[in-house]
Amino acid sequence: MTQIAPLAVGLDIGTTKIVAVVGRLEEHGKIDVLGIGKSKSLGVQRGVVANITLTIESIQSAIKMAEEASGLKITKVMVGIAGQHIRSMQHSDYIMRDDAEAIIDVTDLEALKKNVDNLVMMPGEQILHALPQEYRVDGDSNIINPRGMYGSRLEANFHIVVGQIASIKNIARCVEQSELTVGDITLEPLASADAVLGEDEKDAGVVLVDIGGGTTDIAIFKDGIIRHTAVIPFGGKVITEDIKEGCEIIEKQAELLKVKFGSAWPGENKENEIVSIPGLRGRAPKEISLKTLSKIINARVKEIIESVVSEINNYQQNDPRKKLIAGIVVTGGGSQLKHMNQLVEYLTGMPTRIGYPNEHLAGGYLKELASPVYATSIGLLSMALAENPETMAYDPNEIILPEEETEKPVAPETEPEEGDPDQEGSVKAKPRKDPIWKGFVSGIKKWLEDDDIE
Repeated sequence: MTQIAPLAVGLDIGTTKIVAVVGRLEEHGKIDVLGIGKSKSLGVQRGVVANITLTIESIQSAIKMAEEASGLKITKVMVGIAGQHIRSMQHSDYIMRDDAEAIIDVTDLEALKKNVDNLVMMPGEQILHALPQEYRVDGDSNIINPRGMYGSRLEANFHIVVGQIASIKNIARCVEQSELTVGDITLEPLASADAVLGEDEKDAGVVLVDIGGGTTDIAIFKDGIIRHTAVIPFGGKVITEDIKEGCEIIEKQAELLKVKFGSAWPGENKENEIVSIPGLRGRAPKEISLKTLSKIINARVKEIIESVVSEINNYQQNDPRKKLIAGIVVTGGGSQLKHMNQLVEYLTGMPTRIGYPNEHLAGGYLKELASPVYATSIGLLSMALAENPETMAYDPNEIILPEEETEKPVAPETEPEEGDPDQEGSVKAKPRKDPIWKGFVSGIKKWLEDDDIE
């Protein structure tokens, strides 16, 4: 019987938009996108749910569009989480082993991680995940995997990601009240990194800068391991607000100006370059200088980049071993401003490129999906396909009803395999290497199982 590649769904709940992407792996391990839905995000501010009702409506709208585009019924989603409540820290911990003559195994690693999971955080906060950086065994350092070694003292440095429990549960509640099941919840910078970064860049050392609508997310990789994460509490929407105030126009016009004529490098525009904005209710049109527009954008982008540089310095701390050879990769909607990569490279002195999420996509995809705007969405879909063997969507016209199975027993040789809807034209999925984020949501899933969300 033909094996069906599982159908997965990524749901990006952002400040400006909510995107649902449905897809599966094709025979070469690339992502075949079957449908996409997008709606305006009405209830989210800076990555945090501020209005439950409006957020639910926006999610339902995006899911409905994705279902209509794919012809599939969506039941479960991989959800991204970000927001200014996310923070990270470094922590070192150790255990003393009872028998130094026995080899170190997974039990020892789990005991060490349990020590970290039991750390006391600030009220209302919870450890989302503890990522081991490197291990030490009896004084020997820089060990990537200590399993199979001998020693009495096992120690490790951990990168710990912390978030507010209330914010996580609010996202879960919105998803579940949209008649969906939360498969996993993962940190959005990790999803974006999965979509736009190569393994060679992660090994060499790279900074991912995802400029979204409400926040700018940062993730630093070195030696293939995530080393530092941070969230800057402003993004593209703040740039739009600056244009609105500086040019004295309405928000819709400010956004249009930013997208069509905005540039992060003011030296490009001449003083006599003018764009005319229609006046309100019979008022005279307003003329805006493109050089003035670029100066407004440049000032805010500089502020964002300065915050990025500060986070890079916090990570490196003048340690030459932490040098980020691959430089900076900028993605997200804010990366589409003209001359963004040139400005980032000029201010940081690091090689910079724009990150496009097209590397993992199979041929024939919509050109729209190759935009940095969809980096997080494609990354969440990629994670869902790698993490979840079960399907997250099905064809409502081909599903086998349970009543039919119970009324008439089927012979073992003809009984369909579990999770196989017997779709035609399906392909066998190619296994992918386990990514760095695997296991990130174990703590969150435990909360959702232990605490029934109303």
